Amino acid sequence: MSRELPDCCYQNKPVLIPPSKPTPKHSLHLSNLDDQNFLRFSIKYLYVYKKSVSSDILKFSLSNVLVEYYPLAGRLRTSIEDDQKLEINCNGEGAIFAEAFMDITAEELLELSRKPNRSWRKFLCRVEAQSFLDFPPLVVQVTKLRCGGMMLCTAINHCLCDGIGTSQFLHAWAHLSTMPNQVLPIKPFHSRHVLRARNPPQVNFTHAHFTRNTPSDNDHIIQYLRSQPLVPVSLTFTTPDILHLKRQCVPSLKCTTFETLASHTWRSWVRTLDLGHCRNAKLLFSVNVRKKLVPEIPEGYYGNGFVLGCAESIVKDLVDSNLHETVKLVQRAKSCLTDEYVRSLVDLLEDKTVRTDLSMSLVISQWSKLGLEDLDFGEGKPLQMGPLTSDIYCLFLPVVGDFDAVRVLVSVPESLVERFEYYMKELLDQAPNGYHEEENRLD
Repeated sequence: MSRELPDCCYQNKPVLIPPSKPTPKHSLHLSNLDDQNFLRFSIKYLYVYKKSVSSDILKFSLSNVLVEYYPLAGRLRTSIEDDQKLEINCNGEGAIFAEAFMDITAEELLELSRKPNRSWRKFLCRVEAQSFLDFPPLVVQVTKLRCGGMMLCTAINHCLCDGIGTSQFLHAWAHLSTMPNQVLPIKPFHSRHVLRARNPPQVNFTHAHFTRNTPSDNDHIIQYLRSQPLVPVSLTFTTPDILHLKRQCVPSLKCTTFETLASHTWRSWVRTLDLGHCRNAKLLFSVNVRKKLVPEIPEGYYGNGFVLGCAESIVKDLVDSNLHETVKLVQRAKSCLTDEYVRSLVDLLEDKTVRTDLSMSLVISQWSKLGLEDLDFGEGKPLQMGPLTSDIYCLFLPVVGDFDAVRVLVSVPESLVERFEYYMKELLDQAPNGYHEEENRLD
């Protein structure tokens, strides 16, 4: 059983932090990549720090950074032109900022931070909201700890930005906390029109991870998982572990850390759930397309600049194949993501009946390699960072102090935890094929 955390003590009610200067008042168009039902939630990040930073400094720097990132101080609403689309009302209303105290030390929290548990929700203040639209795009809670450390928890609306945009914003906030009079190293690029759909839409590709059909209950793995008691499983793959996995794919295949680990996790997940040999299983994974488009998306773009790559296989073929073959499926899926493919996808999403097909899919989101673990507000880098809650999606998380290591976090049915862990560790105990160091790279 996960240990229950003490309650947070709030001396004051949460406050609104508006931009420190007047900001543009207008409606900001969301691209079709932003405005997907799949993204209508807030990403909740949790940081543990050994030393706390003054709340006044954090509020002051947040107010300053919101001058540049003013859409985060606005509110979502349905578009005036199309009630099926969302837009941002840039009204400068402000972000929610809460302060609290918890009777626990950073060291005790680190012991508990290997796996999320439900009581972690205490690290984010409850916001009274009637719907998703009423929830502010940015909510922050700073919780001081008994030892003098602090927890920083942020909830950032996924419709406004992806992991790269989030990292850009958080580092900008930290930059102004430590150097309040300095300009930001990267200016945010606000316009989403670089990803506007063509008129008329030109859907020239098959996009296998989107559907207009409603799958039956028997074919919807997400519904199955949500009906089970789920337990978060956290496994750290060190540099030697990752190199050992890569050795399964040489000498004939070069592969990145992500390709290798995503393929291994997908196969382990499918084998664990025993999905039925004749079914079609999919792996959906986020791919940054900022530099794949022509022209490239401008530097500083903090909207959603990713699409989902889609590898698929009949379950029997996936289970019976080796890691080498699965990696090739992932690489093939990545190679499809050209400029024309992305433009076709953006056009496809003009049809609001289209949605992401999660019926038989594992979804992997990569949080490693984004610099999220390096966030320093003036008292040092975090001891730990990760998600506030664990979901049915899989996260690849950074490991503080080891840039090349990856922590894999995914929730599985409680009865299948040992089985999943066995499959995830199985290849690490096997002797690899012939191996040449130069044929692999940790990127």
